[in-house]
Amino acid sequence: MTDYWDLLVAILAGIVQGVVEWLPVSSQGNLSLFLTLFDISPDNALQLALFLQFGTTLSATLYYREEIGRSLEAVPQWRPRSAFTGQNAVTTFVVVASIATGAIGLPIYFLAVDIASELRGGLFIAIIGVLLVLTGVLELASKSTDLADRTEPTLRDAVIVGGIQGLSILPGVSRSGVTTSTLLFRSYQAPSAFRLSFLLSIPAGIAAGVLIFVTEGGVPGIGLEMAAVAIATSAVVGYATIGLLMRVVERIPFWIVCFGLGGLAIVGGGGVALLTA
Repeated sequence: MTDYWDLLVAILAGIVQGVVEWLPVSSQGNLSLFLTLFDISPDNALQLALFLQFGTTLSATLYYREEIGRSLEAVPQWRPRSAFTGQNAVTTFVVVASIATGAIGLPIYFLAVDIASELRGGLFIAIIGVLLVLTGVLELASKSTDLADRTEPTLRDAVIVGGIQGLSILPGVSRSGVTTSTLLFRSYQAPSAFRLSFLLSIPAGIAAGVLIFVTEGGVPGIGLEMAAVAIATSAVVGYATIGLLMRVVERIPFWIVCFGLGGLAIVGGGGVALLTA
């Protein structure tokens, strides 16, 4: 019975990750919330939510395979003077931003895991709720930005967006939400902002999965076999939904979703924390 239960949890976790990764509502935060419902400890839920990004990383790689191919073809012609021009601009942006993400995200990750291991489940949920609401505030603010028509990123863009992405290692801070909003603040149109954000998610997702596996010596919470099921599920669901959700995300104000989910998490998690205190 336990094996079937673990399989069900793995499949459901994969579905959640495959859908919410593309929405600016924090896939990590919502997946962490989901996992805590199945008696997975807050620290393991945080680590597992990061690890399962492998699946949607595969989805994004397949979805953007042509652009990734063009970027790789341009690598032999890369020169410092042309680093942020033409196809080299995207490649350089991803590399520089990924370095900035690691510099900011690594210390935050170890701090977050230490804090999560000391938290009761309800308080952990409430904190995620607060971060979801703050993500919604950022997204709402970005809607009023006066947009230009920029398509090629700069060195400053790479450092700023990469550093902001490092903060998204906190559950409740939406990686796609904060990076896309930051690019909107930097005067990019929504299609370019989403494209750069999702391309940047690929090295970040790979690095997060490797980090969890190396530091923990495996997959916490559900084990490697069930994690493989969850990754496969999220990859299939993620690839099937990414195109649709990229169109939907331009029409629905997801800051409302962040406020709603965040408010429920604050109230519900705070109540649980008080009951278990």
